[in-house]
Amino acid sequence: MSLPLTETVRRTTCLIQGMMEFWKEAHGWAPIEAAELLNKSMLEWQASLADQLSGWCGVLNDGQLILAWANIGALVEGQMKLFLSVYYQDYLKDVDVIKKNGKILDPDGVTLEPLIIFFKRSIWDPDEEWETWVRMVQQRRNAIHAFKAKTIGSTDELHAALVKLLDFVNSINERLPYPDGHYVPREY
Repeated sequence: MSLPLTETVRRTTCLIQGMMEFWKEAHGWAPIEAAELLNKSMLEWQASLADQLSGWCGVLNDGQLILAWANIGALVEGQMKLFLSVYYQDYLKDVDVIKKNGKILDPDGVTLEPLIIFFKRSIWDPDEEWETWVRMVQQRRNAIHAFKAKTIGSTDELHAALVKLLDFVNSINERLPYPDGHYVPREY
């Protein structure tokens, strides 16, 4: 059963906001390095960006499409950074840890391209098709640098991406460790 777009967006917003609220307060049970990284991250901005998704449910002009893709792209990147921050100790030990000039980069300072490469190598199963979708979002989000012509797609394609975003956020949330079922953020 497919939900109306407005309900899908409402659920995405609720889930992201719940995740950000939970992970902002990870001290006391998460490893100290992960908790400190999450505490200094601007998770509240992710929650605020999620709140803007409802503005993209109607027919959009080009400027609105560009802003909508930037919004979705920031949330996708934020989800990936959240995942690596929660699993910070594992990330630091990974052979494919993201480095620049030989120095390991913390997840909060990494751009989307290295995140995609890392997730492809170390996180996503080969049968998961997230790379293609995330690269499409990345390409369209980059239209925010609005001088050179870039593909921004149609309103219908943006709406399809909003539906897929809920699946993406759920896929991240399902992989995160919560103390028990009571604390797991939900769509509703």
